[in-house]
Amino acid sequence: MDRKTLLSLVAMGLGVFVIANDITAMNVALPAIEQQFDTGVSTAQWVINAYALCFGVLIVTGGRLADLFGRREAFFLGAGIFAGLSLLGGAAQTEAWLIACRALMGIGGALMWPAILGMTYAALPSDKAGLAGGLIIGVAGLGNALGPLIGGALTEFLSWRWILFANVPISLLAMTVVYLYIHQPKPEDDERRIDYGGIVTLSLGLVLFMVALDQAIDVGWGDPLIIGAVVASAVLLVSFVLVERRVGPYALVPRDVMRNRSFAATCLAVLLMSGTFFATLLYVPQYLQKEFDYSAFQSGLGLLPFMGIFALSSFVAGPLYNRLGAKLIVSVGSASFFLGPLLIGLGIESNGAFTAIVPGMILLGIGVGLFYSAATTAAVTSVDESRSSLAGGIIYMFQIAGGSVGLAITTTVFAGQSGLISGLHAAFDLNAALALGGFLVTLFFVGGRLGGKGVEPAG
Repeated sequence: MDRKTLLSLVAMGLGVFVIANDITAMNVALPAIEQQFDTGVSTAQWVINAYALCFGVLIVTGGRLADLFGRREAFFLGAGIFAGLSLLGGAAQTEAWLIACRALMGIGGALMWPAILGMTYAALPSDKAGLAGGLIIGVAGLGNALGPLIGGALTEFLSWRWILFANVPISLLAMTVVYLYIHQPKPEDDERRIDYGGIVTLSLGLVLFMVALDQAIDVGWGDPLIIGAVVASAVLLVSFVLVERRVGPYALVPRDVMRNRSFAATCLAVLLMSGTFFATLLYVPQYLQKEFDYSAFQSGLGLLPFMGIFALSSFVAGPLYNRLGAKLIVSVGSASFFLGPLLIGLGIESNGAFTAIVPGMILLGIGVGLFYSAATTAAVTSVDESRSSLAGGIIYMFQIAGGSVGLAITTTVFAGQSGLISGLHAAFDLNAALALGGFLVTLFFVGGRLGGKGVEPAG
């Protein structure tokens, strides 16, 4: 690997790290933000929600724009927005100011992430595609794992504002390296149209759907507003499909991507798996805090057997993918994804021990790292290279959607139990069942051996 390629990958890694770290670092800062602005937890939670919502909803649009107008250009725009709004957010004087900045940071992240994916896969030869997926998902896992530790340290010794201020120099460094060392050609098509109808219907449909899931946990699924939001979301998403059929080659999600069965199977597997990932991040800290009286920082440390192994196995997945192909890696990963929550559930007991859930967290970490890394590469390489940023954006959208749906269902089941331990058992059993569905999809429909250009597309 030459120096230029190595520096390019470092720049991509910095971009991924700052996005992933920001997702989890702010969680531990919420109590300090509540105190700073004298606000409640429900309002402060929108510091997290606003970022995640805009990021998850607009990432498909970001991927398509990167493919149409240039990934380098999309990265610069996204990183500039991310850095600028981090600076403004760090200087926020009201909670509304901070939440607005976080929402706009999500837009920046939605432009950066798929552009990074596209540039990373383009920087490596096709027979090394697995390394790209391993790098991206591995650095993301590292950023997620270190986020609570970095956020906790900055909040305790400086201020929560420095979580945002720290984004600025990292983003600028990544932009500088990309400017100096990445010079990918722009798309050759001179007539590049933006599918505004597709963007509007998909974005509004996803917003209504995700907000309905979030609010239904508090007010119940029978609330008229929740029912109305779900119906409106369904109408908008059906309208999106109809719009895409009419637009043709300039659709937000072109027909060749929609009809790619290998890509669709990977998206379905990611959808089914992702609830387990998000549920573990939510319920393991609750167990540690309520059963063992861990502090928020200590419970963040308690996730390291899961998140650390996730990051490590993601890096390992890259060379394994290149050698063994997609099928074996995603199958082993999804099997571990299924068995991990079963072991965690078995280890959860009243007056139990933290060490009892560690084997399950390690196994789940292996599964998450192998599966997400290989699934991302399988999806991106199953479509034309000109669609790689879009494919990466769609995969992440399904991860967010799967996490949101899975978490909403799990929370409903958890709340219906008589106590903490029985609720956790039910939650992890449910997530194991969802992951089993994902395992069956990967076993029969996802991937093949890596050969030639990439994973063999299924029609």
